[in-house]
Order: sequence, then C-alpha cells, then structure tokens
Amino acid sequence: MDKVLEALEKIKSGIKVQPKTGIILGSGFGYLTDEFKDSLTIKFEEIPNFPTLTVKGHRGEVVAGRFSGVDIVALSGRVHYYEGYTIREVCFPVRVLAALGVEKLIVTTATGAVNENFLPGDIVIISDHINMMGANPLMGNADFIDMTDAYNSKLRELAHQTASMLNMEIKEGVYLAMSGPSYETSAEIRMARKIGADIVGMSTVPEVIVANSLGIKVLGLSITTNMAAGITGSPLSHEEVIKTTQMAQEKFKIFIRKLLEYL
Repeated sequence: MDKVLEALEKIKSGIKVQPKTGIILGSGFGYLTDEFKDSLTIKFEEIPNFPTLTVKGHRGEVVAGRFSGVDIVALSGRVHYYEGYTIREVCFPVRVLAALGVEKLIVTTATGAVNENFLPGDIVIISDHINMMGANPLMGNADFIDMTDAYNSKLRELAHQTASMLNMEIKEGVYLAMSGPSYETSAEIRMARKIGADIVGMSTVPEVIVANSLGIKVLGLSITTNMAAGITGSPLSHEEVIKTTQMAQEKFKIFIRKLLEYL
C-alpha cells in the first residue's frame, strides 16, 4: 500500500480531472489518448514503483483528461507476465487506478481468433475468460473472489446497445490467456477451441482478477488481429498485430467515443 500511495501522489499532483473511469490500452491502442482534452501525460518511468515497458506498440504512459465528455485516466500500454515481472507486479497499475478512485475499467487487448467465425479487425466484447497463465495475482492472500460476473454484464449489454446504435457489427466471446511470449501452437489452439475459447492472448486476465477483487466493474474489449495458429497456415508476428489494430482504429475510436457517452 505504501508503494501504491507513492505512485498515486505523483499522478494526483498534476491531473485536472477526477476520473471514475479508467482504460487500459493494449498493443496498438495508444492512439486514443491523442484525443484527450486538458490532459496530463506521465511516463511510467517517472512514477515511483511503476513497472517499465519493453514491448513495441505500448507507449508506457499514464494519461488523465477528458474524452467524449468523460473524465478518464488511461494506462497507455501495459506490462506483461512474459516480460519477467511477477504476476503481482503486472497488476500494480490497476491498484493505483483503484486508489485514484476508478470505479469502472475498460480493458482493451489485441487477440488471435480461435473461433473461425471471427475475422481480423473484429471488435469482440469479452464475456468471460479462461486463465491458463499458470499464475494468479491474488496468490498469497487467500482472497476468495467471486468471478461469476468478472466482465460486468450490465457494461457488456451497454456495449452491445452502443454497437446497435452505430449499426456496427460486434462479436462476443471467451478470452483464453496464455503466458507467452511464444505464440500458441496449433495443438494448443485446437485445445482452446474445445474448452470454449473464442480468442486468445497473453494479458488482461491478471488485471481483471485484481480489478474485481477491488470492487471495480470491468468491460473487456478486444480487436482480433489474426487467425490463431494452425487456422490459415500463415506464421504469426507482432508486426501483424500492430498493423491490424491500426487498420481497425477508426472503427474502434467511433465505438469507444459513443460507449463512453453512455458510461
């Protein structure tokens, strides 16, 4: 808690808003903060106890301001378990957001499509998750947290209503998290499909677990950037992930603007 308060003091010292809504921007999503008004930007490395980033496509900034008429704070980029951090260190920024007063959290992520009815560039509302990272950020605390509605059903319904208003096709599915950094094998993807996964990635789940433990309501949104291993026969790459999120950014920007109006 002392480390959280040290980080919180640095962030609160300059922001002009009182955000109740937070957003975590995954690979290729950092462009959203360019439209924040009256914003303050702080690099992760300038914040006491914050982890630093090593992955391309993540800016590594906390940005607080107004977006679509809403006071909001963004983590533009995230650290991952595969970068060598402990699973608890990965979730430290979420604890800081909670201390800042965030009550609703949108987590965004780039994923591979396991469900063959999904296509690259689809926006997917995350309905639930399967944790196959081999770790849980609450370990050591004996915290028994109910995860029945981990991805808040009311926020999911609001997201569907937003897409309907915009005449925008949107998918919903289960997110399976692997530790990475290697992409999944074809056999692992076949397994993922059989156990009920629609999309697969290497993040998000630890943040969602901690947010729920802190009483924060979560909405998970993904852009599918590629078909998962073994579906098309093409090799997978991080460059493809970034390229596809950039191609889909205008559609996602329109969607998130309207969604925030209703949040």
